[in-house]
Amino acid sequence: MKKTLSTVFMAGFVILVTAGFSFAEYAAGSGDNFPYFQLGCLIIGGLIMVSLKHKFPKIYASEVAGAFALYTVYVALFTLPVMEAIKNWIS
Repeated sequence: MKKTLSTVFMAGFVILVTAGFSFAEYAAGSGDNFPYFQLGCLIIGGLIMVSLKHKFPKIYASEVAGAFALYTVYVALFTLPVMEAIKNWIS
C-alpha cells in the first residue's frame, strides 16, 4: 500500500509541475512560440522518474520530487522566452 501511495504522490507531483511549466511558458511567450519539444521532454522525464520510483521502493519520494523539480528548471532554462529574458537582463 505504501509503495502505491508513494507512486501516486509522485505522479500527482509530476502532473502539477508539468502543468505549472506549461502555464508559465504560455504566459511568458506568445501562443505560436510554445516549446512543445521541451514539454515532451518534461513529460517523458516525468514518466521515467515515476517508473523508477515504482520499480525501486527504497528511493524516497522527496528525492525523486527534488530531482524532477531540478529537471524542470533545467528544461525551462532552454526555452525561448527564458533565454530572451536572460539576454535582456544581461544587456
